[in-house]
Amino acid sequence: MDGDGETTDPETFNPWSIVNLVFHHLVSEGLHPVLGEAGDPGPPAAQLLRALGITPAAEGSRQASEQTKRDLEKIRAAFDQQLFRKEAGRTVSC
Repeated sequence: MDGDGETTDPETFNPWSIVNLVFHHLVSEGLHPVLGEAGDPGPPAAQLLRALGITPAAEGSRQASEQTKRDLEKIRAAFDQQLFRKEAGRTVSC
Protein backbone atom coordinates (compact mmCIF):
# COMPACT_ATOMS: atom_id res chain seq x y z
CA MET A 1 0.00 0.00 0.00
CA ASP A 2 1.08 3.53 -0.61
CA GLY A 3 0.67 6.52 1.74
CA ASP A 4 -2.93 7.09 0.60
CA GLY A 5 -4.02 3.57 1.52
CA GLU A 6 -4.17 2.40 -2.10
CA THR A 7 -2.45 -0.72 -3.33
CA THR A 8 0.50 -0.27 -5.66
CA ASP A 9 0.24 -3.78 -7.14
CA PRO A 10 -0.74 -3.77 -10.80
CA GLU A 11 -4.34 -4.65 -11.48
CA THR A 12 -4.82 -8.06 -13.02
CA PHE A 13 -7.75 -9.32 -15.04
CA ASN A 14 -8.64 -11.82 -17.71
CA PRO A 15 -7.68 -10.27 -21.07
CA TRP A 16 -10.65 -12.00 -22.72
CA SER A 17 -12.87 -9.81 -20.53
CA ILE A 18 -11.46 -6.78 -22.36
CA VAL A 19 -12.01 -8.40 -25.76
CA ASN A 20 -15.58 -9.27 -24.74
CA LEU A 21 -16.23 -5.72 -23.52
CA VAL A 22 -14.94 -4.22 -26.78
CA PHE A 23 -17.07 -6.61 -28.85
CA HIS A 24 -20.22 -5.85 -26.87
CA HIS A 25 -19.58 -2.14 -27.32
CA LEU A 26 -19.11 -2.57 -31.09
CA VAL A 27 -22.32 -4.61 -31.34
CA SER A 28 -24.24 -1.96 -29.40
CA GLU A 29 -23.02 0.54 -31.99
CA GLY A 30 -24.57 -1.59 -34.75
CA LEU A 31 -21.32 -3.18 -35.93
CA HIS A 32 -20.72 -6.88 -36.44
CA PRO A 33 -17.17 -7.60 -35.31
CA VAL A 34 -15.42 -10.84 -36.26
CA LEU A 35 -12.27 -11.99 -34.58
CA GLY A 36 -10.03 -14.33 -36.53
CA GLU A 37 -12.51 -14.80 -39.38
CA ALA A 38 -13.43 -18.40 -38.41
CA GLY A 39 -9.83 -19.25 -37.50
CA ASP A 40 -7.98 -19.07 -34.21
CA PRO A 41 -9.07 -15.84 -32.47
CA GLY A 42 -5.95 -15.73 -30.27
CA PRO A 43 -3.59 -13.71 -32.50
CA PRO A 44 -6.18 -11.05 -33.47
CA ALA A 45 -7.28 -10.81 -29.83
CA ALA A 46 -3.66 -10.25 -28.80
CA GLN A 47 -3.36 -7.52 -31.44
CA LEU A 48 -6.51 -5.85 -30.11
CA LEU A 49 -5.15 -5.93 -26.57
CA ARG A 50 -1.81 -4.48 -27.68
CA ALA A 51 -3.65 -1.71 -29.56
CA LEU A 52 -5.34 -0.86 -26.26
CA GLY A 53 -1.98 -0.78 -24.48
CA ILE A 54 -2.48 -4.13 -22.74
CA THR A 55 0.21 -6.80 -22.84
CA PRO A 56 -1.39 -10.22 -23.36
CA ALA A 57 -0.21 -12.76 -20.81
CA ALA A 58 1.49 -15.89 -22.16
CA GLU A 59 -0.24 -18.13 -19.64
CA GLY A 60 -3.56 -17.17 -21.19
CA SER A 61 -2.41 -18.10 -24.65
CA ARG A 62 -3.82 -21.28 -26.10
CA GLN A 63 -0.91 -21.35 -28.54
CA ALA A 64 1.65 -21.24 -25.74
CA SER A 65 -0.30 -23.91 -23.88
CA GLU A 66 -0.41 -26.19 -26.93
CA GLN A 67 3.32 -25.71 -27.54
CA THR A 68 4.02 -26.57 -23.90
CA LYS A 69 1.97 -29.76 -24.27
CA ARG A 70 3.95 -30.72 -27.39
CA ASP A 71 7.24 -30.02 -25.63
CA LEU A 72 6.22 -32.12 -22.63
CA GLU A 73 5.18 -35.00 -24.90
CA LYS A 74 8.66 -34.96 -26.48
CA ILE A 75 10.34 -34.94 -23.06
CA ARG A 76 8.15 -37.82 -21.84
CA ALA A 77 8.89 -39.84 -24.97
CA ALA A 78 12.64 -39.30 -24.57
CA PHE A 79 12.47 -40.20 -20.88
CA ASP A 80 10.40 -43.33 -21.57
CA GLN A 81 12.87 -44.38 -24.28
CA GLN A 82 15.83 -44.02 -21.89
CA LEU A 83 13.98 -45.89 -19.16
CA PHE A 84 13.14 -48.70 -21.57
CA ARG A 85 16.80 -49.00 -22.62
CA LYS A 86 17.94 -49.20 -18.99
CA GLU A 87 15.36 -51.87 -18.20
CA ALA A 88 16.21 -53.84 -21.34
CA GLY A 89 19.86 -53.93 -20.30
CA ARG A 90 19.12 -55.39 -16.85
CA THR A 91 19.09 -59.09 -16.25
CA VAL A 92 17.21 -60.76 -13.47
CA SER A 93 19.15 -63.30 -11.45
CA CYS A 94 17.69 -65.66 -8.91
